[in-house]
Amino acid sequence: MKISKSQFKIIEHLLPVQRGNVKIPNIQIINAILYVAEYGCKWRGLPERFGKWYSIYMRANRWAKKGVLDHVFGVLQDADVVNIQVDTISLDSTAVKVRPDGTGAFKKNGPQSIGKSRAGWTTKIHMVAADDKTAVTFALSPGQSGDAPEGRSLLETLENCGWEGAKVLMDIAYECDETRQLVLDLGMIPVVPPKVNRINPWEYDHEIYKKRNEVERLFRRLKGFRRIFSRFDKLDAVFSFFIKFSLIADRLISVDRP
Repeated sequence: MKISKSQFKIIEHLLPVQRGNVKIPNIQIINAILYVAEYGCKWRGLPERFGKWYSIYMRANRWAKKGVLDHVFGVLQDADVVNIQVDTISLDSTAVKVRPDGTGAFKKNGPQSIGKSRAGWTTKIHMVAADDKTAVTFALSPGQSGDAPEGRSLLETLENCGWEGAKVLMDIAYECDETRQLVLDLGMIPVVPPKVNRINPWEYDHEIYKKRNEVERLFRRLKGFRRIFSRFDKLDAVFSFFIKFSLIADRLISVDRP
């Protein structure tokens, strides 16, 4: 994959202007980061055509620490949400295997949402999606964390978003009373199947519930990037940087998709 000049123009004004004697333009940096994200290689494994790997790494690291992609992601996400009719959103999580290179950092260096589950060292990505291409928000947690508590934390960020009446599609992991009540308190409608051992099970819209696969399809698109499919990064800040970057890159490339 490659970000073309026309695609880059969509975000060019959102990136920091490099000052001084800078030899590598931002579009070249973006495509270098895309190469790392897509193939999961180490920074020093970048082909020479992108320029000095250390210069690229330092600029990407600087962007990660300053939250540059937070702003880019927010602007693109707001534009996408405006262009679609948000009548349903989906909540789900996916587990990511943590490679040996991604463990062992000192706690003082920053948050590291890495935990041990049946699959070994894993991280969970919790996400709210407006459709199969539009992520509303996401968060990280250790692999052993429960879906419902983390899901509620994400839902709370949607307060006063203006989506009253929208249906929140969730799988059975989120069917507890507390999660459903939170959705109702936010002015939205929970669509979630009850567990088979519920004494008083409820009815839910089976047809609407089929749209829950949109968040799963979004995870599938996201895991097409090797750097997301497996976690190589010790710190949450860097791993989140690659998640946001992958969502942004997929959004830009989809502009020219048929």
